[in-house]
Order: sequence, then C-alpha cells, then structure tokens
Amino acid sequence: MTESFPRQQARTRRFSLGAPRSFSISPDGARITFLRSKSGDDPVTCLWQLDVASGTERLVADPAALNAADEDLPPEEKARRERAREQAGGIVSYTADADLRTVVFSLSGRVFTADLTAAEGTGDAAPREVAVQTPALDPRPDPAAQRLAYVSGGALRVAPLNAAGPGAGEDHAVAEPAGEPNVFYGLAEHIAAEELERLRGYWWAPDGSALLVARVDETPVQRWYISDPAHPDRTPAPIRYASAGTPNADVSLLLVGLDGKRTPVEWDREAFEYLVNVVWAAEHEPLIVVLNRDQNQMQIRTVDTGTGATELLREDADPQWVDVVPGGPAWTDDGQLVWSADVNGAKRLVIGTPAEHRTGTAKAVTRGSMQVRHIVDVDGDTVLFTASGEPTEIGLWSHGPEGLAQVSPDGGVNGGRRSGGTTVLSRRSLAEDGATVQVQRAGEVVASIDSYAEKPNLPAPQPHLLSLGTREVRTAVLFPSWHELGSGPLPVLLDPYGGPHAQRVLATGSIFLTSQWFAEQGFAVVIADGRGTPGRGPVWDRSVYRNLADPVLEDQVDALHAAAEQFSDLDLSHVAIRGWSFGGYLAALAVLRRPDVFHAAIVGAPVTDQTLYDTAYTERYLGLPQQNPDVYDHCSPVKDVEHLQHDVDNGADQPTPRPMMVIHGLADDNVVVAHTLRFSSALLAAGYPHTVLPLTGVTHMTPQEVVAENLLLLQIDFLQEALGLSAAGGAV
Repeated sequence: MTESFPRQQARTRRFSLGAPRSFSISPDGARITFLRSKSGDDPVTCLWQLDVASGTERLVADPAALNAADEDLPPEEKARRERAREQAGGIVSYTADADLRTVVFSLSGRVFTADLTAAEGTGDAAPREVAVQTPALDPRPDPAAQRLAYVSGGALRVAPLNAAGPGAGEDHAVAEPAGEPNVFYGLAEHIAAEELERLRGYWWAPDGSALLVARVDETPVQRWYISDPAHPDRTPAPIRYASAGTPNADVSLLLVGLDGKRTPVEWDREAFEYLVNVVWAAEHEPLIVVLNRDQNQMQIRTVDTGTGATELLREDADPQWVDVVPGGPAWTDDGQLVWSADVNGAKRLVIGTPAEHRTGTAKAVTRGSMQVRHIVDVDGDTVLFTASGEPTEIGLWSHGPEGLAQVSPDGGVNGGRRSGGTTVLSRRSLAEDGATVQVQRAGEVVASIDSYAEKPNLPAPQPHLLSLGTREVRTAVLFPSWHELGSGPLPVLLDPYGGPHAQRVLATGSIFLTSQWFAEQGFAVVIADGRGTPGRGPVWDRSVYRNLADPVLEDQVDALHAAAEQFSDLDLSHVAIRGWSFGGYLAALAVLRRPDVFHAAIVGAPVTDQTLYDTAYTERYLGLPQQNPDVYDHCSPVKDVEHLQHDVDNGADQPTPRPMMVIHGLADDNVVVAHTLRFSSALLAAGYPHTVLPLTGVTHMTPQEVVAENLLLLQIDFLQEALGLSAAGGAV
C-alpha cells in the first residue's frame, strides 16, 4: 500500500532530507563542501566534498561514524536551530578557514575538525575531536586554522586547533561574564537571530590576532516562562523575551585580543541599539551595521581597531522603515563597497568606493523593476546576488567589470554561491521535482550534485499563477488532479501566509505540495501574496505600515473574488481559510471581520495580541505600543472579540460565529501560547464556539513526525465537518 502523503511529508521533514545545501567553495574554485543526509528519510546530516575537476564526491564526516548520531543538544543550540528553522539533525552547520582546507563543526556540544585536502583513505582525512570545554557552541577556526574560538558557559574561549601551529596556546576564555548572571558573549540574542538575519555573535580578525565579540546583557529583558502542562513535575523553563514596547537586551561590541585585552567599540548605542551585522575583511577596517529602535535609520560605521572609535560611512533612512538585506556590506577586490538600498522605488544593488558611499554618490547598478533579495558572494570584483523582476520568480545574477549578467535560467526560484570562478546554482521550478544543483565554470556546467530527497506520493502541483485585481495580487489556484475545469463547483480553501518576510506564491512546485494535498481532498485552493509580502519593492512592502490587518485581509478577499470570476468551479458559499503564524493571524481576522466571506478557519500559532510579539518585528510595522495603542488594538484579533462582545452588550445583533480550530504548540518560544489562551478566553467570554488543539512539547516549527502527520489529517476532518462536506477525492 502506498504511504500517505501526510506520513511521507512528516517522515521526510517536508522533503528536505537528502537535499544538498549549505555550499562553500574554495578560493581556487576547485572544491565544494556541502551538507546532505544519506537518504530522503535520514534525519542525520553529513558533510560532503565535491572535487570540481573530476566531479567526484566524498563523505567527509558522518555523525554515526563519530558516535554522535544520537543528539543531546544544549539549550542554546536548540534555540539557535529554532531561529534558523532547522529541521534536521547531525551536522547542520559548519565553518572553515579562509582557504577551505580545515572545517569545524559541532555535534551535541562536542567539536570536531577535518582536513579537507588530506588524501581520502588516509588517517589525516578522518575527522578528529578537538579537546574543548563542553558544551561548545558555534565553533569557528581563525582564518589560518591555527586556533578555534567557541562559546561555552556564556564565555568566548579560544583553543589550539592545530597543536603543531606556532603560538596556538592553551584553551582559555578571552571574554567571560564576571559575576554577571544575565550576560553572555559571542552568541546572538533572540531578536538578532529571529528578526535581523544575524545568527552569530563574534568575528575573527583576518590575521587571527583578535576578535570582535558581542556582549549581550539580558538583564533589562523581561522574563517569561515556558511550561509543559503534560509534565507538572517539571520546572517551567525561563526565557528572556522582549515583547513590543519593552526593553531589548543591551548589546555592545568589544575588540578582544588573544591575551584578553578588551577595547570597547563605541557608537551611540542609545540611539542605535540593534547590532545588525559585522564585517571584518582583509585589508579593510572592520565595519558594523547598526539600526535604531524605530528602524528608520541604518548606519554602516568603520571601526578603528586601535581605539574602538567608529566613524559613519553610510546612512540609509526612510520615514517608515529600512529593510535589512542579507549579505551586506561586502568588499570587492578593487576596494568597492557592496550594499543594497532603496533607490527610486526599488531595492537596488549599490556599489561604490567608501568616499562615494559617504557622499551619497555610490551608484545603483540594477535597474527597472529588479528587486534585490540577497547579496550572496563577492568573488574578486564580481558580485553574486539574487533578485526578482517578476515577484513569483527569484533569479541568480552577477555584476562585475563586464556589467550585469543573469546566471540562472529564466523562471523558478534560484540561489547559489561563487568563489574562484566556480558557481554553484541551486534551482527549483515548476518543471522539476525538488531542487537541482549544478556547478558552473566560465558559464559552462561542469558537474552536478545529486539530491537524495524523496519524490512525493502526490500528483504534481499544477498551479495557475495569476495576477488578480487592480493591485495585481500574485495568486496561485490549485485544483484536484481528478477535477475537470467547469465540471462543477468545489469548496474553496485559502492557504496563505500573507504577510511580511515570506511568500507562498512562487514558481516552484515544491512550495505547493501541502496545498495540493488539500486540493486532492476535494478543494479548490487559493493562495494569495497580498500587500506586505516580499519581492515587489518598497512601496508594496510599506503599504502595511501602521496597519497589519486591513490591507492583508482585503487582498485575500479581492484575490478570492477575482479568482472566482476566472474559474466558475469556486463555490463561494463554502469558503475556509487556514494558516500558520502570520497566516494563522490572518485566518483569525478573516472569520472575525469577514464572516460574510469566510465560513471556517484553521488558526495555527497565531499572533492574537500584538503587544505579546517581539520588539523588532512588531515595532517595525506598528511603532511603539505606548505611542500607538489604537494601532495595536486594531491589529489584534483578541480585541476584535472584545469589541464584538461590547457591541452585542450595547444592542447590536449577535454576529454569526464561524467554526474555528485554533492550534498552538505549548513549547513555542517565538509566538508563545499565551496568544491562543487569551484569544480562547475572549472567545469563550463572548460565547463564540471554537476548538483549541494544544500540542504538548511542540515548538513553532512542529517538527515532530507524529504531530506533523496527524495535524494535516485533523485539519481536513475539521474542514469537512465545518463546511458540511462529505469526503471527496479520497485521502492521498
């Protein structure tokens, strides 16, 4: 009997297991390292290397061979993986020296290293464990692979990596808390990791003589507690959570020598409290990127390594907010600084000398409707980056001495890396199952890297990608594979995310797998990326400023009605909506504010009270709650319920309640379960019937196999009952 899709998707971690990822390329372009598990259902990730000339792969490190396949992760590593949305185990990240000769990784708080240039089959090629204090977090070799830095017990430590190296020294702390219980060094705080694209907290000097180290003091941050009601004998786990309008962690930066000498890096931390990025490249002064609390001013500053003083190099400002674009700033070999900024209504790639950035004369090298997504790499004087023209597509591009060039084929969703003239192109499209990975040199494909990911037991999604309504909302409409268009009406399921930071409508089949499964159960599925979703530029992004409710909901309704005009198969008398995180928030808004359109909702891990979500995300769009209380109330579904009850108490008609299933993981430290509990309490007080499904021990990602599988089955049962349907199409 064929395995069901929900079971297969859960077992394969959404078909991510076995797919190659996390590529690094040696400076000469001859070798590529990457991560991949051994099969499509093996959750233990291994480290591999490809020889570009021969096209042969070798297994560099297998956790099972190191007796480390069974993980015992320290809490800090669990938190880092949650922030990174990491679903696999084993070697989930690695770092290397400047020449990609020595690689370092951690397993269950132990540190291992391997020589990537040693001959296969020799003892030198086998990974070896490095003697360090455990648990060790985020180990990183210096650029010459003589020393290793890592974090343990809140301290940044340095240990010899190559025992034969000159002056390697002994394992010792170079920055450690001095009787300060809420202080740690060398790790990213929650806000940086969750919202600012920064997952690290220290940076080696190019010559290995010193480090720039983040010092994080969480004393100002309020303490919350995550409990496990299924185990009342366990003490609730304390977390530091900076919710909107409350103090952030106090983050500073130190220049630390290997002898422990500290030089504070000085900038106006009261005005610019977010540390966004640090870049320390050879032959250049260190750069820091800082952002103010209102997030409408971002500065690049140079650091004087002698005094710690900083000088303004560039400032970007916007009346609403400034976006963080990953990968910048970066240096070309000829001394040009690469950055991304909003110029003439688009996110541009901006390149210029330091003097040109200071004077505002650095040039935008991208044109038209191209929106830069990510500065990926700088190889010599060539910049590799991703960008969108059409929002449903992400292309891989380069800019160098010969100008702008498209690296990837048209269409699809593309990413990659580049070094030493070698480019790795990772691509997903509607025409292919899963990802394909090619290696290019001089524009020619010279090798490929196989994916071991499983193929879904599901008809391939065939989404109709549309631009609907006056705002041309990018929308996907999916039908059951067994349904002939025009043969009869189908109930409709909206399946959005619908907010900032994530898209659901992209030209790749893999993103629609779950939606296609719902379609196979007898639904027409509509997915719309409304205002605020990425890929369409600053004006589109900022249309949700001070209002994360009305524009996003309006675009879902408009897309639904416009899709029904194109497809008579959509039965608007039976419409449901489901979503997770922002999508769950949107689903709650839908049934509360537009019960005339939406007849049932699955509300997954929703933000129901905006004052309970974190500072950087919430304040970027809504400002400070102390200054904008009405904005926060208007964008909080729990307030909708309170207002409904108030209106009924004052003589208004009782609104028609719509069936609602609210789902939340009790171990969620991102959108804490208090959102759902307060929402349910308000619904109960208003006499609004609803169902709450608490998930014991489950975080925001719901990675557990049994949970992930049965969640889909429970959702389809709820939808069929809530809409008065009989099962159609049969389970797949």
